[in-house]
Amino acid sequence: VQLVESGGGLVQAGGSLRLSCAASGRTFSRDAMGWFRQAAGKERECVAASSWTGLTYRTYYADSVKGRFTISRDNTKNTVYLQMNSLKPEDTAVYYCAAVTSSSIIVPTYDYWGQGTQVTVYS
Repeated sequence: VQLVESGGGLVQAGGSLRLSCAASGRTFSRDAMGWFRQAAGKERECVAASSWTGLTYRTYYADSVKGRFTISRDNTKNTVYLQMNSLKPEDTAVYYCAAVTSSSIIVPTYDYWGQGTQVTVYS
């Protein structure tokens, strides 16, 4: 099982980026998927998550990104996205995607992690 993030980079404040997380090894369509970030000197935090309710996907967003970030899935590509708009310098961090076999939206421990992709927002 492998998760590979891409799409990070350097962007001016107010700009946008879309991160992708391509999963391989098995299908994650019914798993909880999360996007986390870790800024220098800070703890890792979950910024967005998506889980399957049995009928549809529900989502979670940290207050700091609510209204600016959107998590989505393309199950035909086994890929999860994080669309990030109106970026701020404080969004600068390494972003990771993660997966766990769970229907919960808040999961204390994820089983699978990507290697991370750097996002740097300058003012």
